[in-house]
Amino acid sequence: MQLNTLRPAKGSVKKSKRVGRGQGSGKGGTSTRGMNGAGSRSGNKLRRGFEGGQMPLQRRLPKVGFKNVNRVEYTVMSLDKLQHLSEKFNLKTIDFDFLRSNAYVQQDGKVKVLSTGELKTPLTVHAHAYSAKAKAAIEAAGGTANIISPLTPKSAE
Repeated sequence: MQLNTLRPAKGSVKKSKRVGRGQGSGKGGTSTRGMNGAGSRSGNKLRRGFEGGQMPLQRRLPKVGFKNVNRVEYTVMSLDKLQHLSEKFNLKTIDFDFLRSNAYVQQDGKVKVLSTGELKTPLTVHAHAYSAKAKAAIEAAGGTANIISPLTPKSAE
């Protein structure tokens, strides 16, 4: 094989369509744009969703739903999960830094503790929110439920 004998694979290189080069080419005259209308004129660019004057799909369908910009997304931690973590890592305190370093919570996430399951060991839990039953269950087991304020700096936590 030599460099001067290299050729592209058969059928991989296609000639471009040369329009507007006379009637003999078969693509002269209107240059494959049809007869009249906006599509045959220069400078034509139809907006996205334009259906030739027909009522566009996004206007035919009804408006649905609502996106609350103030919604706070929480990562849910159950009492069962807290019990499992305390047994697995032999912990007395579960805080946000531990959960983040072990990839249970994202970097900018928030944690809410829910009352699914039961807690047998006394734990000190630091989370952004608690359900009323979860807070009562943690305190009934002899632990404390501390709320992390989103406004306090990390050094103050």
